[in-house]
Amino acid sequence: MINMNQDKTFLGTESVGKLLLRLSVPTVIAQLVNMLYNIVDRIYIGHMPGDGSLALTGVGVCLPIIMIVSAFAALISTGGAPRASIFMGKNDHESAEKTLGSCFTLQILVSLILTAVLLIWNRPLLLAFGASENTIDYAVSYMNIYALGTLFVQLTLGMNAFITAQGFAKTGMLTVLIGAVCNIVLDPLFIFVFHMGVKGAALATIASQGVSCVWVCAFLRGKKTLLRLKNENIRLRAQYFLPCVALGAASFIMQASESVISVCFNTSLLKYGGDIAVGAMTILTSVMQFAMLPLQGLSQGAQPVLSYNYGAKNAARVKQAFKLLLTSSLVYSTVLWGSIQLFPQVFASIFTPNEDLIVFAAKALRIYCGVLVLFGIQIACQMTFVSLGNAPCSIIVAVVRKFVLLIPLIYLMPQLVSDPVMGVYMAEPVADVIAVTFTAILFSRQFRKSMTVLEQAAKRQDA
Repeated sequence: MINMNQDKTFLGTESVGKLLLRLSVPTVIAQLVNMLYNIVDRIYIGHMPGDGSLALTGVGVCLPIIMIVSAFAALISTGGAPRASIFMGKNDHESAEKTLGSCFTLQILVSLILTAVLLIWNRPLLLAFGASENTIDYAVSYMNIYALGTLFVQLTLGMNAFITAQGFAKTGMLTVLIGAVCNIVLDPLFIFVFHMGVKGAALATIASQGVSCVWVCAFLRGKKTLLRLKNENIRLRAQYFLPCVALGAASFIMQASESVISVCFNTSLLKYGGDIAVGAMTILTSVMQFAMLPLQGLSQGAQPVLSYNYGAKNAARVKQAFKLLLTSSLVYSTVLWGSIQLFPQVFASIFTPNEDLIVFAAKALRIYCGVLVLFGIQIACQMTFVSLGNAPCSIIVAVVRKFVLLIPLIYLMPQLVSDPVMGVYMAEPVADVIAVTFTAILFSRQFRKSMTVLEQAAKRQDA
């Protein structure tokens, strides 16, 4: 095993296959654990005696707001981490650390603003996002407490990306593992032993994120990291954080738009199918998280390799890393797609014991995840755009899939099929088929151009 503290060039010298395996496996595990982190509240809440189904729906309505909080972390970190890796590939360690410091400061500022907004306007926001008279009290109870942990969420998600970007995938995995274990232990204690219900679930979540936040900051301030969070760099420098925000805009759009899309889904489903349809959407969203997080883990594991070698002008290693990422992503998405199509009731029953909801959600799940097999292509191409610093293309593919296609289809599909409720769920696979086709065509052209430029630059440098 290479000593990464002594050899800062390992991302450009070690076998690409071994690197991708070493970096992706811990990151995938971290994302799987993170999935438990995100859905364990819903599993426990859904099994609360008496009103568990309504409580589950109420907490599900909070998901759009939680996605927005995560999206702001992604806005800064998913652009900052690749840029830090590119600077490392150029052997510009000082700029990489200034990028880290600027992003850290910006995340604190954004966290304070988000906390104030969520505490002041959570009820009207939740009503706009699909809460009904039956579920609004559960949603508000959860969100009032969750909002207090916004700073922990922002710094944990944002700064952990910089740990992974340096090649410390196992440390990044431990960040998520520590928080998830705390959450899994605290959830039943607060919900059932202390009888705090949804408030207990929210308190367990922010306490767990607080522990993870301390871990991340301690590592980046310590001696084991390659990029250190130094006091003199904890300040806003426009020349460092603005390019990060531009590059992270695609991830922000992808995640923040999920909240807008959740509003569209929830309001349409409430209109055509009532609370049971909205409750099923909570289950579908949770299963989709199960699908997406490991794919994101694979792509995040590949990001340091792609970004570093792009900065080092090594086109051959960039191409090899992308091919391995694409193959791995497609294999995973195919296996998961097959599992969902064969056993949808198994996935639905994880979140609720209500038989009517299980049957309804199982039918919807087959439709909603109908073309999940193609999503490995979308994720691999989009992360490679980000890893190479191609902000315009990464933004374009995000906007096309979510705003140009999915949102209009949510309202159009119920008018075109006999079952309007299932028509709402059908919007997702129809949008994905078109979006993946568009992304693949755009990527093939842009990637070829980028590699040609990189090869020419390398030849001039050698000459």
